[in-house]
Amino acid sequence: MDHSSPSLPPLDALRAFEAAARLGSFSAAANDLHLTHGAISRQVAKLEHWLGERLFERQARGVALTPQGQRLHQRTSEAFALIADSSDRWIERRGAAVVRLTSIPSVSSLWLMPRLRTFEGSDPALRIEFVVEHRHIDLEAEGIDLAIRCGRGNLPGRVSARLFEERCFPIASPALADALGSGDPERILQQPLVHDSDASAWRAWFAVQGLDYRPRPQDRRFEDYNLVLDAAAHGLGVALARPPLVGEALRIGRLVPVDARTALNPVAYWLDRPATRLRPSTAVLARRIMAEAGLAAGAAETFLKT
Repeated sequence: MDHSSPSLPPLDALRAFEAAARLGSFSAAANDLHLTHGAISRQVAKLEHWLGERLFERQARGVALTPQGQRLHQRTSEAFALIADSSDRWIERRGAAVVRLTSIPSVSSLWLMPRLRTFEGSDPALRIEFVVEHRHIDLEAEGIDLAIRCGRGNLPGRVSARLFEERCFPIASPALADALGSGDPERILQQPLVHDSDASAWRAWFAVQGLDYRPRPQDRRFEDYNLVLDAAAHGLGVALARPPLVGEALRIGRLVPVDARTALNPVAYWLDRPATRLRPSTAVLARRIMAEAGLAAGAAETFLKT
């Protein structure tokens, strides 16, 4: 197998292996790391595949390390002890009330972070651990409790609730908006258009205006919506406002509307969770997120009980 540099095994898999080796059981490791038995088993299997060696002998009661597993356990124990000693205790031990929440950078910074105090509430025991990620990951295998994503529907292996949709409209820097003025939507095509990895929102907006849009060489594409807003604020082109992510930029006048006409974004925001039983702290946070998004009570209860 070709291991590209740096030649390191998956760190989450090492964490699961160390716990199982230390405790002598996948179930005990799952309880220690607040994961499921299946998640521990998959992480260990991933590590065994990466190494090309069997690390455990499965027994009727628990597991036993193979000679290869014993050698790896000694090394990982030493490495984790060194990290714990040198990190000045900056890594908090995960407790039952720590909820791991994953989302893309723009949603994390523009929607979640301004509401963090509301979501964590007055109870200091509930803490949110952010996992910022662009990929659609295996929530259970990665130990993720909740995910907020942009998409077009349910993903296999997840329970999903649609939080809200977006009615988008063009925005730009104050100077560029003044230069464009008001008028027909065609005038916006005089400037570069700025969008993230998916230009479907611009296509939808122009389609509502009776125009066909395809990305052009002069248009600018950025992977994350934070960068889209930065580019528009610096006068590099016209972007689409995506409520509620753009609220602060509009409030302070960093960006202003160019055209009041709106169109529904083909993608929506979804709250996802693994298809396993929710921990109490996860259910509390999910309720608060859904209430902040204005989700109907019936839909919220379905998400929590499915």
